[in-house]
Amino acid sequence: MRIAVFASGNGSNFQVIAEAVKAGKIDGEIVLLFSDNKQAKVLERAEQLGIPHVSFSPKDFSEKSIYEGEILHLLEEKKVNFIVLAGYMRLIGPALLEAFPEKIINIHPSLLPQFPGLHGIRDAYEARVKETGVTVHYVDKGVDTGPIIAQERVIITEDDTMSSLEDKIHQVEHRLYPEVLKKIIENRERRA
Repeated sequence: MRIAVFASGNGSNFQVIAEAVKAGKIDGEIVLLFSDNKQAKVLERAEQLGIPHVSFSPKDFSEKSIYEGEILHLLEEKKVNFIVLAGYMRLIGPALLEAFPEKIINIHPSLLPQFPGLHGIRDAYEARVKETGVTVHYVDKGVDTGPIIAQERVIITEDDTMSSLEDKIHQVEHRLYPEVLKKIIENRERRA
């Protein structure tokens, strides 16, 4: 499996997936890290891991379709057949969805359908719910609305701060995302 990871920020989920691939725990190869943020720390992580990386912003293009066309060109060039979103903060448009049907997954820091969107952890914390969690799902045209692949609950205690809740969520993400990706690849290989 030739994997592209899309990320916009720190890249901690990218790091754990890349390390799992390097250790042979995931039967695949990350052939591209794409970021829409030229200042993202994830680009440094890719550099340190020796993973090819490219960054450009939609602002560099006159239309979103041209931006996505350039991404598609990169993916074709690298012969990518699966996309992993790891903190990519943009909606995936129709060109990518059509080119990669049921081949794009995302991780979200809540128990979807609760608290979709950019601030899942903060929204759950401020809502004072007793639990939240992590969801891995296929990407569709909506905001965090695609078919759910896996979920894991995270209890919110009275002692939790926003920071401690973020830490708990990240711990689950860093374990769950590589596990789910491994299973998806194994299932696809069995069917091939």
